[in-house]
Amino acid sequence: MPRDADRSSPRQPQERARDRATLAFDDNRLAQTVFGLYDQNIARIERKLGVVVTANGNHVVIRGESAAADLARKVLENLYARVKAGQTATLGDVEGAIQESAMQGVLFPGESPQARPAAPPVAPPTQSRGSFDSIQTRKKGAVRARTPAQDAYLRALKAYELVFAEGPAGSGKTWLAVGHAVQLLERGVVEKLVLSRPAVEAGERLGFLPGDMKDKVDPFLRPIYDALYDFMDGRMVERGLQTGMIEVAPLAFMRGRTLTNSAILLDEAQNATSMQMKMFLTRLGEGSRMIVTGDPTQTDLPYGQTSGLSEAVRLVGGLEGVGHIRLTAEDVVRHDLVRRIVGAYEAAAALAQAQAGGETPAARRPAGPRP
Repeated sequence: MPRDADRSSPRQPQERARDRATLAFDDNRLAQTVFGLYDQNIARIERKLGVVVTANGNHVVIRGESAAADLARKVLENLYARVKAGQTATLGDVEGAIQESAMQGVLFPGESPQARPAAPPVAPPTQSRGSFDSIQTRKKGAVRARTPAQDAYLRALKAYELVFAEGPAGSGKTWLAVGHAVQLLERGVVEKLVLSRPAVEAGERLGFLPGDMKDKVDPFLRPIYDALYDFMDGRMVERGLQTGMIEVAPLAFMRGRTLTNSAILLDEAQNATSMQMKMFLTRLGEGSRMIVTGDPTQTDLPYGQTSGLSEAVRLVGGLEGVGHIRLTAEDVVRHDLVRRIVGAYEAAAALAQAQAGGETPAARRPAGPRP
């Protein structure tokens, strides 16, 4: 269990009591799940919030600055509520609980509220502002956003008929979009899922691929299949593909179609050309919802060719009925190292851009998520 670092502290008892928070859980077994394997969840909370957490059975003592100790207590209570409801308490869930618990206050000790701009509201929230929005599917249950930008993303998906989502790898833009589309299908809001990606090679020439057309394009569409199987039972996915209720196809096959009563997703949209993007956006029919996701920093188009995603966001991103969400490295929910990798690349790009423009990096700090 985490060490009690306060044992040799020279602070007075009155000061120690002021910077101390305690709580007790009802169920020891659930409490151990909250603490994580070898107390890894507690260790993450200690590192992120600058507190010392001592767990003894179902009792927890938290020491640190008053605001940080209170926030750590709220995080543990949030995690316990998740576990009690039958959900997980992974390291990613810990990160989400920290940000969710801090939505109405300062996220990290010593950080001003302006240091990390909160995602602006894009639709009236269906629940209290202190809780992130969620989607509900039969297989996955309730899937809740883990960051303010993801929260804004989910609310935008529910509020707008067309949503653009830009963000780095691992920020959840595709996974949440597929989950939202599956939710619409299961609730009967739409009758069909249409999931598409540009069939563009990522910096390699694969040459001839054996098999029929499906065999040739399936490798490019595999990430969409993976997300589908996360949210739907495998038999339902196969049945949906056979009956046409679920269609997974490359972008080139969208020409000339009108997609009505459908949830339509274009993934890796940064690899769509300007003409392809215009063609895709104009497929939207009555009763349909469209989601366009991509990472503008990872385009695989030939050098000098304009990305259809960037152009579309510039031209139609501000129109009525269109939502636009920008995710950043802070929204990455894969391995914690991925977040640091993306942050390093973003910092290098910002520095190069600042040097090219004769500005300081601080003057060109990336903007926060916006609708």
